Amino acid sequence: MNRESRVFVGFIIFGRETAKYLPSFLGSLKRQVYRNFKIIAFNNGDEDGSNSRHIKESGLDIFVMGDGGNKGFSAAYNMMIREAVEQKADYFWISNPDIVYNEDVLDELVSRLDRDTELGSVCPKLLKWDFDSDSRTETVDTYGIEMRKGLRFFDVGQGQPDRFDFRYHGIIGPSGASGLYRLAALEKIKEDDGYFDESFFMYKEDCDLDYRLMLAEWETAVVPEAVGWHDRTAKTAGCGDWAALKARYGKGRQVRIWSFKNQQIIFWKYWKLQDAAAKIAIIIYQSKVLAYAVLFERFLLKELISFWREKGGLKRYG
Repeated sequence: MNRESRVFVGFIIFGRETAKYLPSFLGSLKRQVYRNFKIIAFNNGDEDGSNSRHIKESGLDIFVMGDGGNKGFSAAYNMMIREAVEQKADYFWISNPDIVYNEDVLDELVSRLDRDTELGSVCPKLLKWDFDSDSRTETVDTYGIEMRKGLRFFDVGQGQPDRFDFRYHGIIGPSGASGLYRLAALEKIKEDDGYFDESFFMYKEDCDLDYRLMLAEWETAVVPEAVGWHDRTAKTAGCGDWAALKARYGKGRQVRIWSFKNQQIIFWKYWKLQDAAAKIAIIIYQSKVLAYAVLFERFLLKELISFWREKGGLKRYG
């Protein structure tokens, strides 16, 4: 096994939303048995300095990028990944800071990528973490992202009791919450100078990246021996339209806007690559979404008009 693989770990800080998690998250990084890694944090907002304080108190050597202005998920990670490439790293570990990991997580993930050069990415098994009670549950957060007909993306197993058969459920890549990527694979599929598409400020940028890796024939895998616990804020249990509808009630207006707009971007980018059945599925889904928007969320209609005006500047495949 190649134990010299060099890993960069990247995470984003954003005010009090991340600060409360940092002692637990950074503590779990400090306990990792695999040691050949460096850590980058991107400052998307730290008004009261609480994130900086936790980073300093962690005792870890963490390079902080960004000036505190919110660049969003995609742009922030593109800058961190470019830094890792310049530093000649082999792998880049994307992680939300609202996660705690077992001490062997990075060792298991690196070992899998080292063994199988056809893999462009791997992800841990994430279970749900109730941060307020510090309860680590046996309920699945995600085993990675699956794609269903019509460019619809879901977290495998989310909300279900943990069963190891989820590992055999086909995924296209990691959730944006946590995933280890082969930098050579990301170099092959980057658009212009970006890895994540910066048209996605946040939400569904992971789906887009994973889909591009799949199109480039890079394989992926979940490593269920690598376990973390995630206190996810935007929750969905199940994969159907009803589950998605129920989940909307727990999301803020801006999150719903991003989710809606970014799904439109995905449809537009990859429409030409879809077969007839997938195109029909997209049309049916769009009809449902428009009907729902007219009845309950008319502010989305404004976003749709804005998207159609701006779509000409988007990259399109096929």
